[in-house]
Amino acid sequence: MAKKVILLVDDDMDDQELFGEAMSIVDSAATCHFASDGEEGLRILQDGGLQCDLIFLDLNMPRMNGKQFLAEIKKDSACSNIPVIIFSTSQREKDGIETAAMGAAHFLTKPPSFGELCRQLEIVLAKILP
Repeated sequence: MAKKVILLVDDDMDDQELFGEAMSIVDSAATCHFASDGEEGLRILQDGGLQCDLIFLDLNMPRMNGKQFLAEIKKDSACSNIPVIIFSTSQREKDGIETAAMGAAHFLTKPPSFGELCRQLEIVLAKILP
């Protein structure tokens, strides 16, 4: 597998840890970076110059939420082509429709178990980064 660079923007530290562990199982060559809100995510991408292949994005965060972050990176020519996977506890169809219209590549409701998280990440990676 080619080395992938992934950014998870999520304010829940437990979710960050579980995501990192799951990703290391699903794709051991992937490198995960983490931001705890949209503002930090933008700094990492724009000021830090992180070249990433995929962004996983929570919707409900302080300071700058996921929809605000998505709108900002889609306006930035350096980041606008990075696929964004919404990774949220939301099961609202409206959130999926709105974020797809904003340019999100996929909507993934956070799975209830670690095993299911691994399975869903495998599916998403195969679909988005074949």
